[in-house]
Amino acid sequence: MRVIALDRDLIVFVSRIWQTTCSALRWSGEAFLVDSPVLPDELEALPSVLEQSDFAVSALLVTHADWDHLLARYAFPGSSLGCPESSARRIAAEPGAAQRELRQFDEQHYLERQGTLGLGGIQPVPVPGKLELGDAAHELELHPAEGHTGDGAAYWVPWLKVLICGDYLSPVEIPSISDGGSLEGYLATLERLAPLVEQARAVVPGHGAPLEPAGALRIIAEDLAYLNSLAADAAGARAPASRASSAQRRIHEANLARIRA
Repeated sequence: MRVIALDRDLIVFVSRIWQTTCSALRWSGEAFLVDSPVLPDELEALPSVLEQSDFAVSALLVTHADWDHLLARYAFPGSSLGCPESSARRIAAEPGAAQRELRQFDEQHYLERQGTLGLGGIQPVPVPGKLELGDAAHELELHPAEGHTGDGAAYWVPWLKVLICGDYLSPVEIPSISDGGSLEGYLATLERLAPLVEQARAVVPGHGAPLEPAGALRIIAEDLAYLNSLAADAAGARAPASRASSAQRRIHEANLARIRA
C-alpha cells in the first residue's frame, strides 16, 4: 500500500489491488476516512499508520456502494459510516451483496479476513449538500456523482482545495458503466466535476494516485471523447490510448454490451 501525504491534514492510501484509494482527512484533532483500501493486511495496518501520524479517526464516509470502497469498518469497526442517500438506498435494496462480492474476491485470491463486513447503522447524507465538520469553516461539499453506478457523490474539500471524486477521473481505469449506471449519467458527472477540478490543488480518484489539476482535466477530456464516441458510434469507439491495457479493453467490451442491451 502506498501512503501519500497531500497535506499535513490529508493522507491518501493507495491499495496494491486496483489502486483503490482511501483518503484520511483531519480537522481540529479528529479525522475521518473516505473509502478504503482492499487487502486484509492494508486494512490491518491502517489504524497504526494513522495513529502514528496523529490522525484520530472518528467517522467513515464512502463515495459509493461498490464493495471495494466499503471496507473501512474492518479497520474501524466502531466508527459511524456515512454515505450518500443514493448509496444508502442501494445497500438497503441489495442486502448482503457487498459481503457476497467480497467473499468471491477473497476466494479467488486465496485471502482470509477476520470476521464479516459490517454495514449496519449507515447514516445517509443528502446530495447535493454540505457536511459540517465541527465548524462552518470546515464544510464538505457533496456533489452528485452517478453514471459509473446509479449512486454516489464526490466530496469537495474547500479549505484544502481537494476533490475526492470516487470512480471518476482515474489515470489507470477507463470509464466503467456498471449495473445501475448510465452513459448519460457519467457524462453529466464529468461536466459537473470539471469546474471543481479547475479550482483544485489536487484530485483524488477512486483508483490511481492523486492527480494535479492539469492531469485530471486531460482525463476529463479523454473520457468525454470516449463516452461521446460510444453514444455516437459504439462499434467504432476506442478506449483512451493512455489506458489501453487488456484489463481496460475488457471494461470497454462490458461497456459496449451494456449500451447494446
